[in-house]
Amino acid sequence: MMHRRRHGFTLVELIVVMVVVGVIAGILVLQVRPAMQSYLAVRQRANLTSQLDAALRRVVGEVHAAVPNSLRFTQDANNQCIEFVPTRDGGRFRTDIDTTPAAQASTFNAPLVGGVPTSRFAVLTAFATTGLQRSAQPNDFIVVGNLNRDDVYAGTNVGVIQAITDSTQAADRAVAAHLVTLAAPVSFPAGYYGGRFVVVPSNERAVTYTCDLRAGTVWRVTGYTPSATQPTTCPTGTAKLVARVTDCAFAYRENEGATQQSGYLQLRLGLTDGSETATVTMGTHVENVP
Repeated sequence: MMHRRRHGFTLVELIVVMVVVGVIAGILVLQVRPAMQSYLAVRQRANLTSQLDAALRRVVGEVHAAVPNSLRFTQDANNQCIEFVPTRDGGRFRTDIDTTPAAQASTFNAPLVGGVPTSRFAVLTAFATTGLQRSAQPNDFIVVGNLNRDDVYAGTNVGVIQAITDSTQAADRAVAAHLVTLAAPVSFPAGYYGGRFVVVPSNERAVTYTCDLRAGTVWRVTGYTPSATQPTTCPTGTAKLVARVTDCAFAYRENEGATQQSGYLQLRLGLTDGSETATVTMGTHVENVP
């Protein structure tokens, strides 16, 4: 009777296989771990860069839409900040009366003349006055010709909207799109050619972005009454533009000249997440012509 040989492996073979597998696993770990760490680091840096880009573009976008010549830069012992007056919309006002017979009978034939106390004026450009997307409403502010930075903060060229009347009749629409009534007469400056004005929202009389490195935060502060003169300290608040800030610097330079028709704003911002840090610098020209 023949005995069939049993197939299998010995204890020595098992030990050899385990040793070989362990060596291969160790080699794979040495090769794969740096690649995985690099992937995670790239993802962290991409996330930080995305946050930086969004934050800086938010600031630059608001500065571009601000009242011309309203940007103020302050640096105190701990923080840096920029302050400006935001706008919701703008347009052109009538600078002289329409002398045609049909227009002279219209109540919308009301010009805004520089240096003359004005309680109402006609708006030539249309903007939304009702609904969620309205660009002007009662209690908002009208600003004309902000040649001096402190004028808009002191209120010398600012009027408060009491009412906005839309032109509904054909004869009125031929003269103007709206009639703005102010809460009190204002002697606006002549402003620049074209009769331009801007609308400042009543709930955001001014906006300040503060670099607070001690708190690791860039704050967006609004809803306050701005000082008529240049502030000496930077405010902080509860609305965070971005957190985990480890590097932050603002710099603003105006062109030489009496009107300072433009300026240059440079923003540097750095964020840290774990062992990864990303820093982005962004610069933009600031148009100061009303």
